[in-house]
Amino acid sequence: MTTVLLLVLVLVTATVSGVFGMAGGLMLMGGLTLAMPVAAAMVTHGAVQFVSNGWRAVLHRRFIQWPIILFYGLGSAIAAAILAGVVYSPTKAWVYLMLGLVPGLAWLPKNKFHLDAAKRGHAIACGLFVTGLNVIAGVSGPLLDVFFVRTALTRHQIVATKAATQAFSHTVKMIFYGVPLFASAQATGLPPWWFFVVATPLAMLGAVFGGRILNRLSDVSFLKYTRWIVTGLGAVYLLQAAQLFLNGSQ
Repeated sequence: MTTVLLLVLVLVTATVSGVFGMAGGLMLMGGLTLAMPVAAAMVTHGAVQFVSNGWRAVLHRRFIQWPIILFYGLGSAIAAAILAGVVYSPTKAWVYLMLGLVPGLAWLPKNKFHLDAAKRGHAIACGLFVTGLNVIAGVSGPLLDVFFVRTALTRHQIVATKAATQAFSHTVKMIFYGVPLFASAQATGLPPWWFFVVATPLAMLGAVFGGRILNRLSDVSFLKYTRWIVTGLGAVYLLQAAQLFLNGSQ
C-alpha cells in the first residue's frame, strides 16, 4: 500500500514540478524520507526527479538556454569532485530540518544579489552550490531560483532550463548515496524494482500535465505561487524536524 501511495505522489509531484519547476521535488523528498531510510530516499528521489526533469526538458527543449547548461554542468562537475572525498550520512531529523530551511531561500531579497544564470561565472557558481545543496538537503530548487529570478527569461525558458540543469544535480546525488548503499552488505531499503518501472511513465505524464497548466499561468502568477507553495512546505517540514529532535528519533 505504501508503494502505491508513493507512486501517486510521484505523479502529483511531477505535475507540480512541471508547473513551478521546484515545489514538486520538495514534496516528493519529504514523502520518501517518511517512508524509507535516508540514503534510499535520496537515491529514489534522484532517480524519479531525473526522469521528471529530463522529460520536462525534452518537452520544452526549444526553450532551453544551452550556454547556461554548459557552464552549470561545469560547476556541477566541480561539486562532484569535491563531494567524492566527503562522507555524509544525515538522519531523518536532519533531512527534514534542511527541507524546512531551504524554502527560506525563496524570500531572499534578490535585488541585493546580482545573480544571473545567463552570465558565465554565475552559471558555474550555480552548478557548484546547487549541486552541493542537492546532495546535502536532497533538494535545491529555491537556491536554483535565486540564480534565475534576475534573468530576462520567460517562464517557459526558466522551467525548461532549470529542468535540464537539475539532471546534473540529481545524477551526482544518486552516485553519492547510491555507491555506498549498494556496496553495503545490508538491505538497501529501496522500493521494489517495479516501483521504478511504473514511476518512470508517471513522472513523464506528470511533466505533460504540468506543462499544460504552465501554459495557462502568467509570468507574475508563476513567480508568486512558487514562493508561497515552497514556504508552506518548509513550515510543515520544520514542524516534523522539531518533533523528531524532541523525540530523539533518528
